[in-house]
Amino acid sequence: MTVFLILLPVAAFLALLLLVGLRANRKVKSADKFQSEYFLGSRSLGGVVLAMTLVATYGSVSTYVSGPGLAWGYGLGWVVFAAPQIITGFLILGVLGKKMAVLSRRTNSLTVIDLIYARFNSRSLCVILSLVLLIFFSATMVGQFVGGAQIFAAITGLDYKIGLIMFAAVTVLYTAGGFRAVVLTDAVCAVLMLTGMFLLGGAILNEGGGLEAVCAKLAVIEPDAEGRSKLFTFNAGGALPLSLLFSAWLLVGFCTIGLPQSMVRCMSYKSTQALHQAMIVATIICGALMIGLTLLGVFARAVVTELPEGGSDAIIPLLIAHSMHPLLSGITIIGPLAATMSTVSSLLIAASSAIVRDLYLQLYGHECEDVKARRFSAWITLFIGVICILLAMYPLDIVVWINLFAFGGLESAFLWPMVLGLFVARMNKEGALASVIAGLGVYIVFSVLKVNIAGFHNIVWGCAAGLVAALAVMWLRPGADRATLEIFFPQKLPD
Repeated sequence: MTVFLILLPVAAFLALLLLVGLRANRKVKSADKFQSEYFLGSRSLGGVVLAMTLVATYGSVSTYVSGPGLAWGYGLGWVVFAAPQIITGFLILGVLGKKMAVLSRRTNSLTVIDLIYARFNSRSLCVILSLVLLIFFSATMVGQFVGGAQIFAAITGLDYKIGLIMFAAVTVLYTAGGFRAVVLTDAVCAVLMLTGMFLLGGAILNEGGGLEAVCAKLAVIEPDAEGRSKLFTFNAGGALPLSLLFSAWLLVGFCTIGLPQSMVRCMSYKSTQALHQAMIVATIICGALMIGLTLLGVFARAVVTELPEGGSDAIIPLLIAHSMHPLLSGITIIGPLAATMSTVSSLLIAASSAIVRDLYLQLYGHECEDVKARRFSAWITLFIGVICILLAMYPLDIVVWINLFAFGGLESAFLWPMVLGLFVARMNKEGALASVIAGLGVYIVFSVLKVNIAGFHNIVWGCAAGLVAALAVMWLRPGADRATLEIFFPQKLPD
């Protein structure tokens, strides 16, 4: 009976997502321009939906599990580390939003790679970035499936593979309905992520005897020489050095501008008013989720006083399973599942576009015709999804390892070609290619060899190497031709 009560809201949630995906799929079938609808929702997103899909794409299973688990150990210091996530939606939309929307329409670009090709006219650059996107996205999807299935198994007691097949199959099926299905289900998922957070917060405070009692319990945990708990210090009693804080603010803050799954949202909204509305809503929702869930991890220390056998990642599943009524547990578990599914669906549709549009264009020299694209898109989405599900069934160590640094790898590869390409007229294809090779190369080599310089995360050195390479090479080679400048920088052309 307990398992039934947990599964009941989960089943209703999955059915709702399938219905939303089915409705969006009908829109795709009736669209005059199939690829524009399938890969970009006909650029018609409103402000609230744009904000919700951006937040849901950025949030992941680790937002519910790893982040709060680390906060359990480090205290409010980890909240400081999570703070830059508040600005991610505002930053991405504010810096790239208007520029990408205007230029993508001007160049008829439907993907991030489309826009990069229009800017640099380099097949080598676009093929490399498309492959980077496919590899890192696929690895991340596998990691998300594994994490979501493990949470499902831990809370329900059912077999890991049953949970995986249930929610992963639904994710793949509705994603096959195209971009509109992804963003609408993302909006649903964002609301349910917030719902799960509030329910979990209520359970923790109730179990801990209220906010005042929780804080009193935390205040006496691991005191320093002056009697202050390390949980109430900004650096967790010295466990979180400033170099790591700076790295975190780059990795999950400012450098998120370089995430292609977020960039593509900047090409999908319908008006400037929608953009401005999304910037405000995304900041509020992202701040509530990222800081709220991290705070709950700190508060959980007053309830779960000893580290569970499964490590810090087991803390939130343990609380959901043992501190809540089964029906509320079923509603709360939707939060991490929604985070998993929204992230996977966004990556999956982008991975599909990388094959159907980006690699096809580079290999054949022209876009895939709508007739062919209509035939292949859903099948390729399904194929990639099934492969990721199979890898999640029997995850390989190398796939899990790649997933750990995929976030930073994508930023190292995409950040400077896009930012400098959009805002610096002098930037050229040689500089962009050098940036990708240097940035991604340094990031991967440092990660593989476990290089630690001054305590900084490898994202710092990857992004620094990419920037230096881009600036050095772009001044040694000629800039873009006049035709490209007329499109991207008409105001800088001589009269």
